[in-house]
Amino acid sequence: MGLLTMALGAFLFVPAASVASYPLFLTALVVLAAGITGLQVSANPYVVVLGKPETASSRLDLTQAFNSLGTTIAPKLGGLLILASAPVAMEQLHELSPHALQSYRVQEAASVKMPYTVICVALVLLAIAIGAFKLPKIEHAAHRPGVNDSIWKHPNLLLGAIGIFTYVGAEVSIGSFLVNFFGLPEIAGFSAKTAAGFVSFYWAGAMIGRFLGAGLLRRVKPGNLLALCAICAAALVGASMMLGGHTAMWSILAVGLFNSIMFPTIFSLGVAELGPLTGNGSGVLTMAIVGGAILPVVQGVIADHVGIHHAFFLPVLCYLYILFYGLSGSKPNSVRYGRA
Repeated sequence: MGLLTMALGAFLFVPAASVASYPLFLTALVVLAAGITGLQVSANPYVVVLGKPETASSRLDLTQAFNSLGTTIAPKLGGLLILASAPVAMEQLHELSPHALQSYRVQEAASVKMPYTVICVALVLLAIAIGAFKLPKIEHAAHRPGVNDSIWKHPNLLLGAIGIFTYVGAEVSIGSFLVNFFGLPEIAGFSAKTAAGFVSFYWAGAMIGRFLGAGLLRRVKPGNLLALCAICAAALVGASMMLGGHTAMWSILAVGLFNSIMFPTIFSLGVAELGPLTGNGSGVLTMAIVGGAILPVVQGVIADHVGIHHAFFLPVLCYLYILFYGLSGSKPNSVRYGRA
């Protein structure tokens, strides 16, 4: 259902492009995002419980590595397919008549029709393939009579939701400000186009880190590795705030490498020992991704008052919370309360 909802969202880009309607584009994005959310809620916990609990973080990290592979490649392909034609300068747009301006907008919007049609067809075919494939069925332990369990009785889940909120918020906040940060004279003084080319290193670092992390998480306790990555990420962001020039630039880009294992590790630790409540817990963790919409706005307000260079203290605070979660907050009830 998640894939089919995504396909519907992709298809809605075609009529939106035909009339060059901003509200229709937003509607298509919302439907597409709803499908992605449904896919996350169902697929992530399925990967977690599809094997030994000890290697759950490793499995989810490997699947997220292919997620990062997509986010690294897709923008390049999108740029070639959608942004290939040079846009008309803003000054020229003001000189166009209302009819000519609308025609120009419809022509520009038409560039998304073919890519999103291909995406729609691919998603439908993938949904059919998965629907026809007999996936292993997960049987949770039977509910014990007299036990009134609830997701609110699992601190590792609730604290994990805050962890997802802070992680996604920190990751997106950093990524959103990189172009402006690299444009500062005291950092690199890059143009927006040049700076955008370096941003790909940030996301590629997350991809490489996840492929490496899939092996590391089988040898190192997930909570300990999460804490180590949080320390490194906080230190790198702090260094970029205190330093300048290309040292500050590469310090902030290197954060992507240590962001890599955070989402899958927090997620798997958050749903640990939930049993039949795993699906509900997954929904709570997935909703916490909204941190990526809220914290960048907060950092923007801070940047307006203290400058972009020093506004990165917000992600540092987020990584310090993740450090706490890895060392203490992620303990499941069997460890926290010493019960089976």
